[in-house]
Amino acid sequence: PSVPSRHGAVKAEDTFKTSPFHLDLWFYFTLQNWVLDFGRPIAMIILPLEWFPLNKPSAGDYFHMAYNVITPFLLLKLIERSPKTLPRSMVYVSIITFVMGASIHLVGDSVNHRLIFSGYQHHLSVRENPIIRNLKPETLIDSFELLYYYDEYLGHSMWYIPFFLILFIYFTGCFTPVAEQSRMPVAAMLLMGPSSLYYWYLVTEGQIFILYIFTFFAMMALVMHQKRKGLVLDSNGLFLFYSFIIALLLIAGWVGWLWNDKILRKKYPGVIYIPEPWAFYTLHMNNLHAARESL
Repeated sequence: PSVPSRHGAVKAEDTFKTSPFHLDLWFYFTLQNWVLDFGRPIAMIILPLEWFPLNKPSAGDYFHMAYNVITPFLLLKLIERSPKTLPRSMVYVSIITFVMGASIHLVGDSVNHRLIFSGYQHHLSVRENPIIRNLKPETLIDSFELLYYYDEYLGHSMWYIPFFLILFIYFTGCFTPVAEQSRMPVAAMLLMGPSSLYYWYLVTEGQIFILYIFTFFAMMALVMHQKRKGLVLDSNGLFLFYSFIIALLLIAGWVGWLWNDKILRKKYPGVIYIPEPWAFYTLHMNNLHAARESL
């Protein structure tokens, strides 16, 4: 028997189905996140500048283009494997918004990272950067601030909100009444480390801690609610939930380590202080590399 639904039939027994651990999808998902997202700026810095002139797309831009295609595909495949029938319209709108936001970010991030070769320092605000501060006419500074807004605010919001919404939608279907199915295989435990570390990078570099913590609280509330019904997380739900917990601990360690950094404190004022890894790099590691080269 099925209950008619606006988005398709929702089977009564959906809640009681379970799925084996999706090792292939989680592995590809984690791998492409590390290579195509985290690896973007690294590829741009390491590869010779002659291969990718400053007025052309960099290697990181091509990585970003691949990410914008592969990630929504993997998210859709993940949704397809859910044992529960999920709201299709919400998933489709989220995927469309995700692609649009990631594409907006591609352009802004491309220009901002290319500015590094001209002396731009990510640990400073746009107007405080020496290469921006002396631009004439001054309205050009407004244009660079607009670019920064598209990169760091609008692009990130339209990218990450649907990203975490899709993960949460998938998470709602990761419950089972069979306690024996609430175990993670060894492969899942091995994959949890790189997965958690990537979420740490995503939250710190994307400056999306509020979105992340609200998603985590929603997941935790759902776990407690389903527990009253006698349902527990299956292996996929445990993998996602524990990855979020470990990432939260990594974020706390990161903030504690840089708590007394006065320069980063100036760039990230307010109650929530979470420095970006690339701001830390341009402030400390970049200077360290320059000092070594001078020796």
